[in-house]
Amino acid sequence: MTYALGQRSLARLEGVHPVLVAVVKRAIEITTQDFGVYEGVRTMERQRKLVASGASKTLNSMHIPAVDRLGHTTERLGHAVDLVPWIDGEFRWEWGPCYAIAFAVRSAAAQLEVADKMNWGGVWDRWMHDLPGTEAGMKLAVKQYAARHPGPDFLDGPHFQIGRKG
Repeated sequence: MTYALGQRSLARLEGVHPVLVAVVKRAIEITTQDFGVYEGVRTMERQRKLVASGASKTLNSMHIPAVDRLGHTTERLGHAVDLVPWIDGEFRWEWGPCYAIAFAVRSAAAQLEVADKMNWGGVWDRWMHDLPGTEAGMKLAVKQYAARHPGPDFLDGPHFQIGRKG
C-alpha cells in the first residue's frame, strides 16, 4: 500500500531542513506503516515544557531552528522531526510500528545519499547508514543500543534528525 502525507503533516514540515523534508516525503512513499509528522520545528518555550514534563531530555533540541548544520544555506532551520505511527485514524505511540518507519527512513536516506548524516532516536550513537537494512535489524539495533547504554537513557522511536549524532 502507498501512503501520503496529509496537509497537517506537510504543514508541520515547514521550517524543517529541506534535505530532511525530502527524506520524510520519500519514506512515506516506501513505508509499510503509515505515519504522520507529529512535530517538526519547536520553539524554545515548547522545548522547556517538554523537558519539564520528562518528554525530552535536552534544551539543545534539533527541533529548534539553528544555522544549517549541513552548510547548504544561511537560513535557521529545524533539523529534526517526530514521525509517529498513524493507526486507525490516530497517532499511536507504540514501538512495534516505529521499526517499520525507521527502516523506511533509513532506506529513503540511503536513496537520497544522506544516511551518513542522519540518526534515529532509537539508536542515538549511530548514523543511519550504520544500522541494519531490515525492520528486524532495526529492532535488534535498539536492543544493542540499550545494552551499550544501560540506565535512564531516552529511547525516542519517532525521532529522526540530520546533522548531529545523539
